Amino acid sequence: MGKDVIVACDFSSKADVMAFLDRFSSRKPFVKIGMELFYAEGAEIVREIKARGHKIFLDLKLCDIPNTVKKSMHVLSGLDVDMCNLHAFGTKAMMDAAMEGLTREDGTRPMLIAVTQLTSTSEERMKSDLLINEPLEKVVMHYAKCAAQCGLDGVVCSPLEARNVKVVCGEGFMTVTPGVRFADDDVGDQVRITTPAKAKELGSDYIVVGRPITQAADPVAAYERCIREFVD
Repeated sequence: MGKDVIVACDFSSKADVMAFLDRFSSRKPFVKIGMELFYAEGAEIVREIKARGHKIFLDLKLCDIPNTVKKSMHVLSGLDVDMCNLHAFGTKAMMDAAMEGLTREDGTRPMLIAVTQLTSTSEERMKSDLLINEPLEKVVMHYAKCAAQCGLDGVVCSPLEARNVKVVCGEGFMTVTPGVRFADDDVGDQVRITTPAKAKELGSDYIVVGRPITQAADPVAAYERCIREFVD
């Protein structure tokens, strides 16, 4: 499995995201479309970015009763995205239903990954706000094992947890890791973070990088820096 940098295009309008993507002439970055952009522009923005030649991670983090998630995944499978996700805490029944809905009649489907715990969540917050009293690492590994048992391709986790996910679920089980910042960046609202180079060392397959690229004075240079530190 090749490593790659996924650029989180957390913009509020088509004009903003297209202006950003227009800056990339020699590469077509793998991009993440999240809730903000998808809710602002709808499914058409996915089609337009895909038509430009970009791989797309559609980051909507589905979590609902199994039948609703199954039907929603069936809709998403028609958008020709490369990766989509859901929350692992929706239970194995929900993840099984998601896989069923996402798989097309010809047997193909986008990659499906499960969010374990958000990288903005600390163990203290998990215990006080969610009343989950197990250690955070144990919770992440349990969710990862559940996702693997349901046939998902991988999980979203902190880079700090990527190595142990591989130990628990196998080397072929994919780790997609946000919470990545350059060493000289502000951490923002993230808690469990690393640098691109450290994420590579820890075994991340994909890193998701937003503000360090999208808000950089030179986004293309920041993206190329990520590629150098994580991929090359």
